[in-house]
Amino acid sequence: MPARPEGGDDGMIGRLQCTVLDCPDPRALARFYGGLLGGEVNRPDPRWSLDADWATLHLDGGQVLAFQRADPYHPPAWPDPARPQQFHLDVGVPDLARARRRVLDLGAAPLDDGDPARGWHVYADPAGHPFCLVRE
Repeated sequence: MPARPEGGDDGMIGRLQCTVLDCPDPRALARFYGGLLGGEVNRPDPRWSLDADWATLHLDGGQVLAFQRADPYHPPAWPDPARPQQFHLDVGVPDLARARRRVLDLGAAPLDDGDPARGWHVYADPAGHPFCLVRE
């Protein structure tokens, strides 16, 4: 950790613990992202209770994605500004065509034409959150 400036106040209020996605089925979406990114679904962690309304995915790099039940759940409708994506994940991949086949097998839905000349493609996870596969 870098040293704090004199006076001990570095302006930081806290540290990011995880990124949380609302969804209708937390465990299913955690498994989807586990298939996409690797990591461990629902690793015991004293910060969270794991139940039908909350699931986690601990990634190899130390990041944590969490999934929280929302009922009723209203997914984004990219690119419709009336129901915006709010945020999305960019996932770097070496081979867009191979990654496309794999995410479709996991249950993703394509949201664009998948133009092979472009360096990125847009998909929706099973709960409707947009994410991009980006050529590394």
